[in-house]
Amino acid sequence: MFVKKLFIASSFLLAVLPGRAALAADDLQKVLARLDAASANFHTTTADFQFKTVTTVPIYDEDIQKGTAYYKREGKSFQMAAHIVEVNGSKAPKDLTYSGGKVMLFDSLSNTVRVMDAAKYESYLLLGFGASGKELADKWQIKYLGTEIVDGVKTDKLELIAKDPNVLKLFPKVTIWLDTERAVSLRQVFDEGQGVTRTCTYAHIITNQALPKNAFTLNTNRQTQTVK
Repeated sequence: MFVKKLFIASSFLLAVLPGRAALAADDLQKVLARLDAASANFHTTTADFQFKTVTTVPIYDEDIQKGTAYYKREGKSFQMAAHIVEVNGSKAPKDLTYSGGKVMLFDSLSNTVRVMDAAKYESYLLLGFGASGKELADKWQIKYLGTEIVDGVKTDKLELIAKDPNVLKLFPKVTIWLDTERAVSLRQVFDEGQGVTRTCTYAHIITNQALPKNAFTLNTNRQTQTVK
């Protein structure tokens, strides 16, 4: 009798699981379609951010950065900036910009600019900020994890695995919580491997309004040193 019940239960699971997988795939396609529609109307975003990096190996450590981020898309052109005002509770002004395939990080305390070629990493820089469903599907293997309320907003939760091996080395897994009606992220968790996780949260999000004129400008001077 026990064997018979086990067989029936197993048969039921085999019948149900494909159905659930089909539903998840259907839900994912709906999410991607909503992103396609929302991204077509995406132009700019302003948001307050907190970037929290947690290291557990070899010892526990936290690094928390706070500031304001800007995103702008015009056709295929994409720009972003993160103006950091506070690091671990202390003032530490830094400005990071991305435009034309280049990342520039300006540290006003040391008065230096670091310039990096990061065109191939654009797919993660624009994660959830104006990216269409097609762009996500082209760059990532996507698993739909259902809906979740974040900061009072209903979001779609997605697990992403990079198709580009270079990005995969940086981030074995990324989880994002998307407001698909506006094509923006409210939360992103980057698994960086080796006991390092970075959680990015965004609040006070404003879309499609004029950005400050200096949104993507580094406040450098004649004494600023540039390091490539």
